[in-house]
Amino acid sequence: MDIVERIITERGELVLRRRDGHYELISNGVFLMDTRSGESERALVREALDRAGPRPRLLIGGLGVGFSLAEAARSDAAEIVVVEIEPVVVGWHRGVLRPYSEGALDDPRVRVITADLTTWLHTTTDRYDAVCLDIDNGPDWTVFAANSGLYEPAGLDLLRARLNPGGVLAVWSAADSPRFAAELDRRIGPTQTVRVPVPRGEPDVVHVASSRR
Repeated sequence: MDIVERIITERGELVLRRRDGHYELISNGVFLMDTRSGESERALVREALDRAGPRPRLLIGGLGVGFSLAEAARSDAAEIVVVEIEPVVVGWHRGVLRPYSEGALDDPRVRVITADLTTWLHTTTDRYDAVCLDIDNGPDWTVFAANSGLYEPAGLDLLRARLNPGGVLAVWSAADSPRFAAELDRRIGPTQTVRVPVPRGEPDVVHVASSRR
């Protein structure tokens, strides 16, 4: 295992390491994600865009290792906005992680905003046809306590306010969360749970809610 970079941020230690030819992101000793597959991150975007209609405006919360952005850039999305809290993660995508986001930072449709997603949602008036949320490890396992608010009723109301009528909210999770899916159904609209098999353990999950018009 090789440490590519270790930095101290306002949120603690963030590490990019390389193991067996793959990159891993570790926050304060907790594994976040790696570059081994990316199927569920791609599914997050596909499931949202499949329901959003042609040439949607898309918001992605969390850049990660770039699989979701790469999938979005392959679509017909008219605009892709990515909100990522860590400037160093954006920098990695101009270097060692560029192959995984497939150079999508250079796509003229892509705009990256370096900010805390919750704070930014409170300040913007923009609306989107699809919002893809990949913050932490999902509603029931957050690395940062502050992020839990996004998955609570007030956070879901905030996200709903940024959707165009009939817009779609897709949320990535490391495990199924029936409680959260039920809350999505109440706060956003009809919700489907998409399970994405992984080599070991329980499937990754994408909860997809279509807002009521």
